[in-house]
Amino acid sequence: MTLRITDLGKHYGDVPVFEHVSLDVANSEFVAIVGESGVGKSTLLNCMAGLDSWNSGTVIHDGTDIGALRAEARALWRRKHVGFVFQAFHVLPHLDVAQNVGLPLMLLGQRGPASDARVTQMLDAVGLAGLGERLPQELSGGQLQRVAIARALVHRPSLLLADEPTGNLDPTTAARVMDVLIAQTREHGASLVLVTHSEAAAARADRVLHLSAEGIKA
Repeated sequence: MTLRITDLGKHYGDVPVFEHVSLDVANSEFVAIVGESGVGKSTLLNCMAGLDSWNSGTVIHDGTDIGALRAEARALWRRKHVGFVFQAFHVLPHLDVAQNVGLPLMLLGQRGPASDARVTQMLDAVGLAGLGERLPQELSGGQLQRVAIARALVHRPSLLLADEPTGNLDPTTAARVMDVLIAQTREHGASLVLVTHSEAAAARADRVLHLSAEGIKA
């Protein structure tokens, strides 16, 4: 089991965002999480990544209790084991495409020909071969999202988290981005957790879970 969440609760002050959230995500499984706006889907994803704290319950990844890690150890765990794809792409405008994709490797201290080859391989895999020297502003929205996918997977994480990755894209481009996202996570054997409002994206998951303030259910 890659990820196990047990009785997770998150509050802002006295106001609960969600409570009693429990779910398991297996190796190589694709799980979509849907729910009403404001119910905390992105917050739950941030908890899975150790980017946000929670008030009760546990998040365990391959036997590691994420909540028990100090900030520095949690950041190192995330750097090694997690890939994150955001709706807003979050590519760095002053870096070219290849440098953006290679950031996770650089942060892990991996440089040189082997890392460059990995970046080239990932760009080819997401359909961006030959575009490594372009700046982000020279790409379309769909291309930028594929850059974000390549960056999220270049260090071969076991857990990929995607927050509305097709939310800014037209339906045709969104479908192509989902094709790439699913194909690459399958190829890498990564577990994929997708938060989405898109019925088309959710329909492609192995399981769809519905998040509410009271918990999560199929």
